[in-house]
Amino acid sequence: MAIKKSELYSSLWESCDALRGGMDASQYKDYVLVMLFVKYISDKWAGQPYAPITIPKGASFQDMVNLKGKTDIGDQINKKILAPIAQANNLAKFPDFNDPTKLGNDKEMVDTLTDLISIFENPSLDFSKNKADGDDILGDAYEYLMRHFATQSGKSKGQFYTPAEVSRTMAKIIGINEVDTNSDITVYDPTCGSGSLLLKVGEEASSKVTLYGQEKDSTTAGLARMNMILHDNPTAEIKQGNTLSNPLFEDKDLKDNLKTFDFVVANPPFSDKRWSQGLTLPDDTYDRFTDYGIPPSKNGDYAFLLHIIRSLKRNGKGAIILPHGVLFRGNAEAEIRTNLIKRGFVRGIIGLPANLFYGTGIPAAIIFVDKENAHNRKGIFMIDAGKGYIKDGNKNRLREQDIRRITDVFTHQKEIPGFSKMVSISEIADNEYNLNIPRYIDNQDKEDLQDIEAHLKGGLPVKDIDELEAYWKVFPTLRKSLFKKRGVQYADLTITKEAIKEEIYTHSEFKSFLSEMDALFQSWSKKNTSKLKDLQQGHKPKEIIAELAEDLLANYQEKALVNKYNIYQILLSYWNETMQDDCYIISSDGWVAETYRIIEKAKNGKEKDKGWTCDIVPKSLVIAKYFQAEQDAIDQLNQDKENGSSQISELEEEHSGEEGAFAELEKVNKANASKRIKELKKAEQDEDTKSEIKILEQYVKLHTEVSKISKSIKTAETELDEKLYAKYPTLTPEEVKTLVVNDKWIATIQSSIKGEIDHISQGLTNRIKELAERYETPLPSIDQEVKDLEEKVNAHLAKMGFVWN
Repeated sequence: MAIKKSELYSSLWESCDALRGGMDASQYKDYVLVMLFVKYISDKWAGQPYAPITIPKGASFQDMVNLKGKTDIGDQINKKILAPIAQANNLAKFPDFNDPTKLGNDKEMVDTLTDLISIFENPSLDFSKNKADGDDILGDAYEYLMRHFATQSGKSKGQFYTPAEVSRTMAKIIGINEVDTNSDITVYDPTCGSGSLLLKVGEEASSKVTLYGQEKDSTTAGLARMNMILHDNPTAEIKQGNTLSNPLFEDKDLKDNLKTFDFVVANPPFSDKRWSQGLTLPDDTYDRFTDYGIPPSKNGDYAFLLHIIRSLKRNGKGAIILPHGVLFRGNAEAEIRTNLIKRGFVRGIIGLPANLFYGTGIPAAIIFVDKENAHNRKGIFMIDAGKGYIKDGNKNRLREQDIRRITDVFTHQKEIPGFSKMVSISEIADNEYNLNIPRYIDNQDKEDLQDIEAHLKGGLPVKDIDELEAYWKVFPTLRKSLFKKRGVQYADLTITKEAIKEEIYTHSEFKSFLSEMDALFQSWSKKNTSKLKDLQQGHKPKEIIAELAEDLLANYQEKALVNKYNIYQILLSYWNETMQDDCYIISSDGWVAETYRIIEKAKNGKEKDKGWTCDIVPKSLVIAKYFQAEQDAIDQLNQDKENGSSQISELEEEHSGEEGAFAELEKVNKANASKRIKELKKAEQDEDTKSEIKILEQYVKLHTEVSKISKSIKTAETELDEKLYAKYPTLTPEEVKTLVVNDKWIATIQSSIKGEIDHISQGLTNRIKELAERYETPLPSIDQEVKDLEEKVNAHLAKMGFVWN
């Protein structure tokens, strides 16, 4: 069976269950990732000459399988598997697979490691069968695990991983995709952690570039090295050590001089209090602080930024994630910030949402450094992206639409009120070189102010109606049909508030808008349906979604009322949920609707057959295309059953009282009702008894009919299922293409986009109705109503002999 990303992820996460309990995520991640690494390189390169990774004889995953159950399994894994691989490939030391403090003693260790190896024997983890080679399915799985490990590792231990969405944003804005790249182009991360950020920048390049990274923690540096290999970057150079006190990338031709790079990125530890350990200040061997200032001894944010600037080539570009405080804190940091701005090194700042990162919940910013034409820089482009995110468990996460909007706006330097602005250096200087984003961009939502005069006199404020100008540009005559003037500043509805929706939805301009939206989607669908049906085995799914998404974004470019990024998100969400798995299956197996049994394993180890399914073509699609009559018959039977059940419930409710026909039943059911009928027929039958028998017989008859219908439903469903099972193998590739592309993918995307368009329409309806309800009862009307009620009450009191003074 083909590798599905979702199943691959769940299978890998299962492996963590074998280790959970004895250690926390920051520890067991090392064992799982090493196992993944050994399995992958064995499947990919074992026994192959000239492979980029050497797997010594006797050190493959299969050799590890042969150790299952052995009493010295941990020691054998260390000596016979990991040590030879590390030595042959110059890798950092692997975690100790013979550590009883983490893996347990004796039998517990044997069982744990045996179970872990068994999980990786799963056929779905056979990476030699991945025909979407180069599409990074394994690298993505590694990223998936890293995210989950980071989530569970706690505040102090999650900093080894930069969220992939943030890494992708930095990779896109840094500009590596705008230059012709080759192996001479260099990318460096001085605090590379597990290497995710460094790799994302490399992926954005048009061709292979050379990657360099340094990481302080030895275990994490080992993870980074494995990550490079799993992402097909085996030549990346990862070194272990403290970057600030002992930078390991030096210029070989110049003593005490740092190696410089074309691109530098970093997500350093925020506000590191021990950054200066190992340094002799104020002097710095590498001249990183000269001309700028020395960062505070208890806060290393600017130390890392200055290291990046020193590590950039003459026209180099860099991006670093730092807490918002670097933008406005005073004293030594204010001096450094001022010097950097005056030199023109800061080209842009992107404020990110809070709670994105695993080591902290505070908001951070991406600072974009650009040495090219720095002396001519007249402004700094700022983006406040703090509101664009989705909740993901206990963290926030950038959506696909957020990443795309940020990168589009930053790349084109597009100014959007409340979101982005080019701020002149002179304005920044007037603010004493303070870069706090809210000083320059007001992203506060506009307050919905109440109009006192409208409350007093009635009418809808024209200024509120004017604020719907985006709609009136598209529906110019609709406004006139909805409102009539009441003076200069106020208007009245021409219809009742209950008729607002119908008036809008039946208006010719609104209908034209919906027709235009339908045509817009159809043009995209027509263009891409044939492209999707042309997918061949071995295609690259990531390339496909990139083309589809780019074309969809362009299709809705500058369309009135439509947020193109919301449309973009619809496609990407469906891709992540369903479509990418389908594409990986097609890449592996072609256009074949392969069925398989669903086997559920119980806690006692017994397996239960839960039927069958097909991943790429759901049963519902085949039923709709070929067996709709059979399904309609089943649906009618279900409706008949529901009607019968409703009649049974009505009888029970109507006749369950003390005087009801069911009053003598110990429990109201068919058996007791039948028994009661026999008893009543033996007794003398008066009119009441006959009536009771009639109701009970009706009740029993309904139960019998419902039971008969239930059996018919079961028989019909079994017959339909058998027909379906027989139909799947006969489906031709062309039939599968139609079912998958037209009936599944395109239909689902179209439905979701239609929902987005409907939401736009509902926005206008809801706002007008809200205004109408807000001002429909002016104060004089309320006063009159109170007066009328008061007179009515006084009249009643007078009749009762009370006089109200």
